[in-house]
Amino acid sequence: MEKAKPKSATATKSRAAKKPVRRGRRKRLARSAYSPQEVGEIFRRFSVQRPEPKGELEHVNAYTLLVAVVLSAQATDAGVNRATRGLFAAADTPQKMLDLGEDRVREHIRTIGLYRNKAKNVILLSRALIEEHGGIVPDDRDALVKLPGVGRKTANVVLNMAFGQPTMAVDTHIFRIANRMRMAPGKTVDDVEQNLLRVIPEPYLQHGHHWLILHGRYVCKARKPDCQACVVADLCKSKEKTCDVPAALVPLA
Repeated sequence: MEKAKPKSATATKSRAAKKPVRRGRRKRLARSAYSPQEVGEIFRRFSVQRPEPKGELEHVNAYTLLVAVVLSAQATDAGVNRATRGLFAAADTPQKMLDLGEDRVREHIRTIGLYRNKAKNVILLSRALIEEHGGIVPDDRDALVKLPGVGRKTANVVLNMAFGQPTMAVDTHIFRIANRMRMAPGKTVDDVEQNLLRVIPEPYLQHGHHWLILHGRYVCKARKPDCQACVVADLCKSKEKTCDVPAALVPLA
């Protein structure tokens, strides 16, 4: 009986090369506690309560919006607005900001936390906009996050408010209530962002992050949620809620 010939190293290597490559598993997001119908009803009520939600940072164009969002890190919108009224009156374009100079920018925003580093970033991002984008704010996330002082959340705010893209900018308010309400739980802001984009019905995505921010800022507050003022109290599945009766669903002034 003829002995089987040993497999050549070349043949073994060839077969190994044909084996399918194992790809990393896609991260599984935590499940929402709500049905699609319930999420749709929550956002329908938000849309009735605030038909045209808007961000509270004052700006006059995409550039000043970008600067305002960069300055808002670890600062209140009201505090940023007080500082930027004079700044934007003097410089509302990247070139005007460069002409103003870092020292004068610093003087305008000295009431804002981390103002020294923020003034430096405002000048750097203004220069980058001029040198790399012809002085125009790009409508692309990858390009935005390459600018000094600009992270994913800032890019998402600009894309949503300046360019009408249905992005989800997860701040502390949204992260808190997405987990508190168990609508889109996640351990990181990226997890919450992806979960919200998955569960919020498409018709409500454009204004979704504004509704959630305003709800978290004025109703579902950090220390003590005001459940009596909540228009979705009956639908809410938070373990912290103190009321099952929804507030009257009327448009807010």
